[in-house]
Amino acid sequence: MLTVNFSSRTPVYQQLYDDVVRLTSLGVLKSHTKLPPVRTLATELGINPNTVQKAYKMLELDGYVYSTVGRGSFISDKLNQNEAEKIKVRKDLKEAMDRAYKRGITIEEMVSMVNEITDGGSRND
Repeated sequence: MLTVNFSSRTPVYQQLYDDVVRLTSLGVLKSHTKLPPVRTLATELGINPNTVQKAYKMLELDGYVYSTVGRGSFISDKLNQNEAEKIKVRKDLKEAMDRAYKRGITIEEMVSMVNEITDGGSRND
């Protein structure tokens, strides 16, 4: 269910965090779904348990996961499908803007595109 890409530049703990958000937005993980135990997931993915623990801790700090002593970690009610999708879209937008900026698109051009989109314009170039 949860996966990592070892050739990605994104840290493994961030990939796990993002995967939980993605799977929740797709409806695969629902509120109160139990996440795999840290050691089990670490063994399945071939990674250090501390990496899994870090991802779970980040999710918990952001309110997307809650933990119960002796029972494990669970998806909270906070991460509903709409919010999860917004998180994913924001991440995708940030990455696209970063790529555009690095390839010479100016901030003014990006702002102009945003204004065109939000003003109902249909420019798609």
